[in-house]
Amino acid sequence: MRIEEQKYFEKGLEYVIRSAAEEDAKELSRLRLQIDVETENLDRESGEAYLDEAAFRRLIKADTENSRNLFLVAAADGMLVGFSRCEGSELKRLSHKVEFGVCVLKDYWGHQIGKKFLERSIFWADNNEIKKMALSVLETNETAIRLYKKLGFRTEGVLRKDKLLSDGKFYDTIVMGRIKP
Repeated sequence: MRIEEQKYFEKGLEYVIRSAAEEDAKELSRLRLQIDVETENLDRESGEAYLDEAAFRRLIKADTENSRNLFLVAAADGMLVGFSRCEGSELKRLSHKVEFGVCVLKDYWGHQIGKKFLERSIFWADNNEIKKMALSVLETNETAIRLYKKLGFRTEGVLRKDKLLSDGKFYDTIVMGRIKP
């Protein structure tokens, strides 16, 4: 599915959030690799589950054609700086919900890009018969957890010792959900 482009100006940065286009595929492939190096908040290490340009083109095309999916990008300073996805299911028993995921280049943290991605996704979900949004977050990502709670997400469970990070320690994953009011 597609949404209207929207401009933002937050803490000195002007950026746009819009639906991903197939022409973004090459840049998205590069962006994802860079973000994977910058943070351990995601499931992947650098280079794991690599998506090349062709894979991103297929993903964008499928998400655009599917009313249960939403693929957004943020553009600033003449380049893509982050993306988010809501992915639904074709299974009838799960068709009422979507899984939300987000990533933003570290240099662009603090400009509320992740928050705007989530707000746009919530608005989209609430207006497209989606009853529940779900996500998972690393226990140490306190900034994200505060944001999720502020926007109506509640903790639904904890996956104990779920991820092994570079420091050799295991960390919990917090599973959160938001039910449409």
